Amino acid sequence: MTLLNTTVLSSQPDGIARAGQILASGGLVSFPTETVYGLFADARNDQAVAGIYQAKGRPSFNPLIVHVPDLAAAEALVDFTPAARALAQAFWPGALTLVLPLRAGAGISKLVTAGLDTLAVRVPSHPVARDVLLAAGVPLAGPSANPSGRISPTKAEHVIAGLSGRIDAVVDGGACGVGVESTIVGGFGVPVLLRAGGIPSEDIEAVLGQPLAAAGDAIVAPGQMTSHYAPTGSVRLNAKTVLPGETLLGFGPVEGASLTLSASGDLVEAAANLFDCLHALDRLGAERIAVSPIPMMGLGLAINDRLARAAAPRD
Repeated sequence: MTLLNTTVLSSQPDGIARAGQILASGGLVSFPTETVYGLFADARNDQAVAGIYQAKGRPSFNPLIVHVPDLAAAEALVDFTPAARALAQAFWPGALTLVLPLRAGAGISKLVTAGLDTLAVRVPSHPVARDVLLAAGVPLAGPSANPSGRISPTKAEHVIAGLSGRIDAVVDGGACGVGVESTIVGGFGVPVLLRAGGIPSEDIEAVLGQPLAAAGDAIVAPGQMTSHYAPTGSVRLNAKTVLPGETLLGFGPVEGASLTLSASGDLVEAAANLFDCLHALDRLGAERIAVSPIPMMGLGLAINDRLARAAAPRD
């Protein structure tokens, strides 16, 4: 990967403004939320979101939470039920994430949703997070700002220790008040507790006037199904030749590809294109799909993970 010069920005207006400019132009910036420092990018920008996975060395593409400054900004991205709106009005800004149907035309990268038709959204209460969101003027997707599998950062120096040279900037907002992650609620036909967190489930149930269902009782969490994210056609991986009747999804300078993840063999470009290509294969009516070999390194690990799920036997 190309190493960046990671800048430490202050949480004063000039630093906030610069962070907003970097994010709006497709860069990566870390800043504090209520619990830990997150690593953020424009949620509409495929290349920027792919950069999050590259910087973290994240081994698979899991759905990311999108952070917005207020309820109105969230309503532009997802469809609210009355119950979801009641929770947002009760607990936002704060440590509650809602998983809701993605609105048509919302413009969110499929890497953020991992190809699903729902989106996880929340309005953070940390003043630095809120200031940067307003300065950026775009919805921001972001996991914790640490290399995948490492300890979550609660200070700017923790971010620098793990990600220096991999991201554009970190806003030093001081130490986070260390706490649990945000509570995640979805399934608004029957409200479901997808993850316990900073908002007690009892408080949520009091607002809803009904108990929350357990996730195992109602839905399968994103990424748990082996064959999730699969196109309609069967998928054959590491294809060095194309068999009769197959549609080739290429990578690198291969001949005969109907679609390509990256003609130049760029893994960031391939990650950014992955879910769009899977949807395009469905639109083409591809019944048998061959996928060119993709290196098992860097973002190639995440790309191969998702393609392996797509190729898994169907139930």
